Amino acid sequence: MKWTTTLMLLLVLGVAVDPAKSDFTFGSPVNLGSTVNSASGDAAVDISADGLELYFVSDRPGSYGGWDIYVATRSTTDDAWGEPVNLGSVVNGWDWQQAPNISADGLTLLFGSTRSGGVGDWDIWMTTRPTVSEPWGPPVNLGEPINSAALDRSPCLSADGLTLFFDSTRSGGSGSDDLWVATRATTQDNWGTPVNLGSTVNSPASEGSASLSADGLTLFFSSYHLGPFRPGSHGGADLWVTTRTSLSASWGAPMNLGATVNSMNAEFGPSVSADGTTLFFSSLRGGGFGPVDLWQAPISPMVDFNSDGSVNIRDLLRLIDSWGQDDRLCDIWPTMFGDGAVDAGDLEVLMSYWGHEVQDGTLAAHWKLDETEGMIVSDSAGNHDATVIGLPSWAPAGGAVGGALRFNGMTFVVAGAVLNPLHGPFSVIAWVNGGAPGQVIISQQADGDWLMCDPATGALMTEAKGSQPLYSDVTITDGAWHRVAVTWDGSTRRLCVDDILVAEDTGVALADCTGDLSIGCGKLMAPGTFFTGLIDDVRIYNRAVKP
Repeated sequence: MKWTTTLMLLLVLGVAVDPAKSDFTFGSPVNLGSTVNSASGDAAVDISADGLELYFVSDRPGSYGGWDIYVATRSTTDDAWGEPVNLGSVVNGWDWQQAPNISADGLTLLFGSTRSGGVGDWDIWMTTRPTVSEPWGPPVNLGEPINSAALDRSPCLSADGLTLFFDSTRSGGSGSDDLWVATRATTQDNWGTPVNLGSTVNSPASEGSASLSADGLTLFFSSYHLGPFRPGSHGGADLWVTTRTSLSASWGAPMNLGATVNSMNAEFGPSVSADGTTLFFSSLRGGGFGPVDLWQAPISPMVDFNSDGSVNIRDLLRLIDSWGQDDRLCDIWPTMFGDGAVDAGDLEVLMSYWGHEVQDGTLAAHWKLDETEGMIVSDSAGNHDATVIGLPSWAPAGGAVGGALRFNGMTFVVAGAVLNPLHGPFSVIAWVNGGAPGQVIISQQADGDWLMCDPATGALMTEAKGSQPLYSDVTITDGAWHRVAVTWDGSTRRLCVDDILVAEDTGVALADCTGDLSIGCGKLMAPGTFFTGLIDDVRIYNRAVKP
């Protein structure tokens, strides 16, 4: 793509620094089709680094044991997958095989198995081959300390071969099945003692089936329930993701991949492609060929930097402002990973979306408030249609983004329970015009006033059950349009006005909030909390949107 001289003169070239990771979202999942999937079960997929081999397990006819490892191949990443081939009796025994994981060089295959000769129930085994064109050799048990008397399975080897994630029921975890990690100094060294990933990643539910991105900064995994649900789950098993800022940093609070990827059934066994553009996984959702099928979902960078629903001049200016810097928000090329600096690659990706309305898989609810009549407020992002209580006064041409709803100090809008802080990061965003000190823009009934005007000054503030209020000094009751937001990333709470950070605090604990969401009144519907003015384009995200 060619750029004008004028635009390029605005950009100051920088020097690439350490790798970064941009925000990303997912497109609609697609079944891998009848060539790969069968009328039997097909699950636990892993994609090779070159994208030309797809390993998975199946109990289709022709298998040696209960579940065997199969591989489908293709000549190029643009070709369709060929007919899957059983890895044969050398690798597959009469027992069950599970969760194959191919190394970055394609010469080592790790997998779980119940075959004899192991240390415990399920163990992790390894088979190797001299070259990618030669057959796999006899499997070898990884032994202790990787394997134990407990269940050990679902291996995931880092691209450099120095870190091994797996799930285990050994003691010392948070739930019945936890994610663990072991490291070694070189690929010739023995593995060190495995360490539990801790309560930030693991929960009282069961976590497993890890898949690590090529840069080592993003970890996808499954969470399923044999007892308690992990808060925020959609079905019996869900896919989650956690990230870290460097290889030495701690993993952050996991985020559910949302309803675009996760269904009310079960999703598990994720595998992210080396280029970060595709997520493969197993699902029990309908529309497949067997009881469990292999699916894939495209991964796209979040090019809508300020989350206003479209890619426009504001996003371009935000990218220009970060040119040459290690800015995770604008470092959108290559997809998901970034390259450590905002440069021409990121500009080209941004411009490919120019003028488009962007679909964000983390958008939990979106009330555009563009109606012209009636009492129903449509949720364009999900199933949280809201109801106007009182006599509505629609302003079809008077909004900041299309139409808006005028609040008269008695009218308010009620939706169902959309947001619970205990379910992870979130953002609440709205356009407002008007209001007065003490009035509330968005609240959760009986639990928290998420966006409101300071009773003394009319500045933006937030309250939440179980935490202290967070105040800003930016007045929003001046009769002009303002875009206001509160975000929570699991540790830091932030307030933004017109895409600018105006206040933040850390170390506060947000309590369980399950009440209905209200627009235009306080949590207790107390006198003086009802909004007077225009409210437009209310958005709830299952992530912490950056200003």
